[in-house]
Amino acid sequence: MERSAALLLVLALVNVSCCCLDPPAAYRFTGAVCRLTYPAAVVLNEKTTEVIQAAFQHAKYPSIEGQRSIGFGTVKYGFHNLEIHNLSIGKSEFELKENEGIGISISNVSAVFKGTINYGYGSWLLDLKQSVDFEVESQIDLVINPKLYCGKGKVAADTSDCYLTFHKLKLLLQGDREPGWLKRMFTDIVTFTVKLVVKSQICKEINNVSNILADFIQEQAEQFLSDGDIGVDISVTSSPIIKSDYIESYHKGLVIYNNTKSDLSTSVFNPSQLPENRMLNFWISDGLLDPLMSAAHHDGRLIRNISGTELTDLFQTELSSARPEVLNKWLSSEGTMLKARSVSVPHLWTTTEGTSVRSVAGVELLLDSQDMPALYFETDVTVIVNASYAEKKLILKATAERISITKISTSEGPTETEENLRSYLQEAVEKMGIPKVISYLEPELTALMDEQGLNLFDLINPEVLPQDGYVIVQLDFGFPQHLLVEFLKRTLN
Repeated sequence: MERSAALLLVLALVNVSCCCLDPPAAYRFTGAVCRLTYPAAVVLNEKTTEVIQAAFQHAKYPSIEGQRSIGFGTVKYGFHNLEIHNLSIGKSEFELKENEGIGISISNVSAVFKGTINYGYGSWLLDLKQSVDFEVESQIDLVINPKLYCGKGKVAADTSDCYLTFHKLKLLLQGDREPGWLKRMFTDIVTFTVKLVVKSQICKEINNVSNILADFIQEQAEQFLSDGDIGVDISVTSSPIIKSDYIESYHKGLVIYNNTKSDLSTSVFNPSQLPENRMLNFWISDGLLDPLMSAAHHDGRLIRNISGTELTDLFQTELSSARPEVLNKWLSSEGTMLKARSVSVPHLWTTTEGTSVRSVAGVELLLDSQDMPALYFETDVTVIVNASYAEKKLILKATAERISITKISTSEGPTETEENLRSYLQEAVEKMGIPKVISYLEPELTALMDEQGLNLFDLINPEVLPQDGYVIVQLDFGFPQHLLVEFLKRTLN
């Protein structure tokens, strides 16, 4: 019992620790990898200033009170309603620091801070209480050195290494109409306080916005990979890796169906498998793709009914085998319907030739005049599929590798022509059935991806490269402006 309890404890600790492991240890639990190269970071950096601007605008500046002894009395003061106006940001530069983090430099940040000073001067000669509005014109440079880490299963950012350099701080008190002694007294107090408050709140807000952005990106990815009861857990398995020419993140890639997750602990991932010649590179394991096929089967998505002119046109395809007369009779009947579905869980695996899918399909030919199917057969099919994406459409090329009619029955019972029917159906599956399935999958999967917003991205020359046990998807892209707009809406609200 003690040994069993100890073993359970060890297993539990392993299960918890596998959420955030060192990269080499995390590889075997990794179902998807994203490598974002330096050119992609250049594109994304074009809009860094807008994110920083959101941080400045979204920051909340607290009221501050204090006092200072001068002469024969004490000045008590309070700063209230500090707001930022006329914000403009010059340019942003960045550097990928290998095994350290990201260096970001924001220069020429101009802003006017407005607020109110409540002050009182008390002595044995004078008791004075006043309120005056003030403005501080500022010119700031900002340096941030974010560190990326694995936090609660997500990529998180630590931007505590944050510095503001003030090149200009000019105080204006109600248009400088107040007495000169007041301005002289408050200049040091106000400028010191503004520096302190702005640095604290801006750096705090940048950290907040950075993590909101990290969560937002992961949420968008999870939404893209979810439909109905099917989803994908893309929690990270390790902290991201930063090299001088790319950033790489590792994700579980576990398929979720009806609140049940797939399992993956034997991934073949190795960093050498990912290229660096494109802006964005994805590595996707068969351990993710195969459970997706299984979930689609269990969710009843691999079913299709064909009738009417669509069915008639389908059987106009010319085959080398003559169509049996009994099949002609069924097809000429009123209300004929063909129903096809997967009757076994499909199995998927990838090689350099393409992605192979094996499944047993059941096909019924139903007539209005009969309660039982006129024809039922099952076929064990293996196809090799190669995918591409062009002009915002998914393109699938399928080649039959193996087709076998494993079961056949008719409403007329065994006939002398059954062998001819079997031979005809085997050719029909290859030359009619498989192309028909592809003709459904291409537009429906394209529509599904469009629903998730893929068509809003400016994807440049995407490529899908099948390998042994995984698929590489690589592409260049233009800045995803729609995501920035959505993010800024969420952040500023």
